[in-house]
Amino acid sequence: MNRLAGVTSPYLLQHADNPVDWWPWGSEAFEEAKRRDVPVLLSVGYSACHWCHVMAHESFEDETVAAYLNAHFVPVKVDREERPDVDAVYMEAVQAATGHGGWPMTVFLTADAEPFYFGTYFPPEARHGSPSFQQVLEGVVAAWTDRREEVAEVAGRIVADLAGRSLVHGGDGVPGEQETAQALLGLTREYDEQHGGFGGAPKFPPSMAVEFLLRHYARTGSEGALQMAADTCSAMARGGIYDQLGGGFARYSVDREWVVPHFEKMLYDNALLCRVYAHLWRTTGSDEARRIALETADFMVRELRTAEGGFASALDADSEDADGRHVEGTFYVWTPGQLREVLGEDDAAFAAAYFGVTEEGTFEEGSSVLRLPGDTGPVDAARVADVRARLLAAREERPRPGRDDKVVAAWNGLAIAALAETGAYFDRPDLVERATEAADLLVRVHLGEVARLTRTSKDGRAGDNAGVLEDYGDVAEGFLALAAVTGEGAWLEFAGFLLDIVLEQFTGEGGQLYDTAHDAEQLIRRPQDPTDSATPSGWTAAAGALLSYAAYTGSEAHRTAAEGALGVVKALGPRVPRFVGWGLAVAEALLDGPREVAVAGPVGGELHRTALLGRAPGAVVAAGEGPGAGAEFPLLVDRPQVGGEPTAYVCRHFVCDAPTTDAGELAAKLGG
Repeated sequence: MNRLAGVTSPYLLQHADNPVDWWPWGSEAFEEAKRRDVPVLLSVGYSACHWCHVMAHESFEDETVAAYLNAHFVPVKVDREERPDVDAVYMEAVQAATGHGGWPMTVFLTADAEPFYFGTYFPPEARHGSPSFQQVLEGVVAAWTDRREEVAEVAGRIVADLAGRSLVHGGDGVPGEQETAQALLGLTREYDEQHGGFGGAPKFPPSMAVEFLLRHYARTGSEGALQMAADTCSAMARGGIYDQLGGGFARYSVDREWVVPHFEKMLYDNALLCRVYAHLWRTTGSDEARRIALETADFMVRELRTAEGGFASALDADSEDADGRHVEGTFYVWTPGQLREVLGEDDAAFAAAYFGVTEEGTFEEGSSVLRLPGDTGPVDAARVADVRARLLAAREERPRPGRDDKVVAAWNGLAIAALAETGAYFDRPDLVERATEAADLLVRVHLGEVARLTRTSKDGRAGDNAGVLEDYGDVAEGFLALAAVTGEGAWLEFAGFLLDIVLEQFTGEGGQLYDTAHDAEQLIRRPQDPTDSATPSGWTAAAGALLSYAAYTGSEAHRTAAEGALGVVKALGPRVPRFVGWGLAVAEALLDGPREVAVAGPVGGELHRTALLGRAPGAVVAAGEGPGAGAEFPLLVDRPQVGGEPTAYVCRHFVCDAPTTDAGELAAKLGG
């Protein structure tokens, strides 16, 4: 047992029995490297990472490799989901040096944490032009021993280069009509008209870009924006990236047609996509969008919810096959023979045609990923439901993929927003309850007594790592969505508390934001990235939550901070719209107001539901009645009912419409 025993990260615990003498990230590891005068091997990965498991099995479980590592290095293992700041700093160095990145990430450092050699996955034997891991280790040791001055020079140059990188701001002002129109044009150029989505293979679900497209359509009426959003969502829903039996989305598709996924299922993808499909239904009334939103919500609750009420990070891509080997995708794929075993000849033939299962297979060894190829014509819905239920029951008997049970604050914030809104839209109070329970966990465990967010927890125990900007932004976003749905002003207060910390600890000059707090551990560079990747960047997540909170409260400080943060979207939106989708969605809310909707009436009543279903980008909704309503939500102060009936008030840009008691009139005011 090495030094990883007792940590909270499931990923690190997977390596606790390695013969490698792993250290967790911390000053003790670097002090040991200095004492022994050896370099640090930094290995960064995460629990659901397929190639991380491969490299662990090939190299870190090998006694010979481990002995060499232990003799010549201080090996440090980092879970990128627990320490996104460490990951971001060294990934930037890897990408700058090699032109690409990914996980597992392998970086060699001096005892001062300065990087001097980089890579990702290294095979056990040299192949395809890549050296073996043992060759890499021996080469680094030779350089460290014989060319120390050269190593120091390289490390110093890399650190200076990272420190010298300045973030390009959009100058004064916020993104306007011109920038959002240019962003739409840029997305149109990258749009895959044949298969939906953007770019080629591998193809990732563009949830934040779709959110921008839906908001842009709501504000401008652009049919092209709506068409790209709807067609992309339909293509994903019918593809192999979506689990046609159990619901939920895999992380990405290895091909541009959405046929074969990389099978790991991440909480953040499913939270973002659940919300996107719910918003697509709100916009179009699509039955398919409704089904996918609800199935994805049910998947999160059924398979990712923890005993403490939070949501686990991920399900692995790998699981055991019939021979006991860990194989990617084996839990999800089917052969025609397996269909016949479960369904019999007739229903198996029907299922093969319906789900695109072929004798040749679409995946490996003649197996197929279930999808809806769409060429089967009209089908018997009852028969489809029966077949799906029987296949799902049979699949439940297979060895399940592993689950990373750590609760990440940011991703739970995304799940809270998705479940709260989906539950409200589709009259599923159980989903709102699950969102509330997750929010309670974040307050109770992740805030705790320190009044600062902790990044992760496991089994109800808070981890050791401080929350980063995305945690504050996404959790505030979740709390604000929960406040809108439940009418409980406490969630607005908690969001305000978190956003005040953003103003105090994460904000720099000119509106720029940092990923770590002013008083966080000092790394070789303070990470700062406004671009969205698989999740909203901390920068854009915070901007959105700040803008919504300002609309709820009238706080000029929060509005000013949101506008300052959006300056970078003005610069990046027209150039790289795919990578600042959430920032563009927030810009659409700013251009629309956002609208402030106060419902002096019962929570869950007709006017409240109508307000929640309004399509106006980023509109905030407060509902409540009685003398205490104004204490819960500033928007409800001095907003009486008209004629004793529930009444809605809609304001934006410091101008308010006449109050209305008519749900149809309210819907018209909100683009419904």
